[in-house]
Amino acid sequence: MFSNNHHNDGHIAVLLPAPPGTQEALMSAEPEKFYRPPYVGVRGWIGIDLDQINDDELAYYIREAWCLIAPKKLQSM
Repeated sequence: MFSNNHHNDGHIAVLLPAPPGTQEALMSAEPEKFYRPPYVGVRGWIGIDLDQINDDELAYYIREAWCLIAPKKLQSM
């Protein structure tokens, strides 16, 4: 999901599902890059500020999120 300064929160970001425990670990390690987004953050999703991440790293997190939610049949494509 894309977030464009939602409710003036200052984040231009992508919001992605993350495996259990990942959200806290990422936010602790790099709080300028990762945050708990409203609404979906309580379910473990992570917010990633786009001005703090390079394309290769972002692609990694998008692939990981895809593997969490995509049907197994689509993942093998």
